[in-house]
Amino acid sequence: MSTPAPPGYQYGDAGLPPSPVTQQDLEKLKASVLFSEADETALHQAWDVLKEQVEDILDVWYGFVGSHEHLVAYFSTPEGQPIQAYLASVRPRFGKWIEDTCMRPYDATWLAYQEEIAVRHTPAKKNQTDHVHSVPLVSLRYLVAFIYPITATIRPFLAAGGHSEEQVDAMHQAWFKSVTLQVALWTHPYAPHAW
Repeated sequence: MSTPAPPGYQYGDAGLPPSPVTQQDLEKLKASVLFSEADETALHQAWDVLKEQVEDILDVWYGFVGSHEHLVAYFSTPEGQPIQAYLASVRPRFGKWIEDTCMRPYDATWLAYQEEIAVRHTPAKKNQTDHVHSVPLVSLRYLVAFIYPITATIRPFLAAGGHSEEQVDAMHQAWFKSVTLQVALWTHPYAPHAW
């Protein structure tokens, strides 16, 4: 069962432009991270395990971001004061992203929203969705670096479902591949000519 759409969540919005990344580009990326139909199945299984733990996962992730001044800066005023309303408004979309990662088909609609997510980290759209006065750009290096903590910290939650070690490994590897795939897509607006 799908969770309600939080404010600012625009998956499937007809007003979103299509992604400049083609389905053929996506298939090549999927091949590059060894993402297969078995991974899709494992992600669906992962959602069955994760859906009751989303708030706990977000607590871990927010704790990680909040413990690093250089990361919480992206949710702060240009002077460095954290914007609590900004952190609070992003949180349910971050939770919805967990569900989308596990359950959405990786098709043209998904690609369009991946581009929207990406652009929201750049000066083109950063801060607009939540109407805040924050820094204008999330550094690409931290999006890439975030692959590890977002992957490493999900494993205990995947293991909480009572599945075999082999099944947990399959879900975890599928998650790792998907996060890597998505971050690769998010690099597009940062360097479209190098993509």
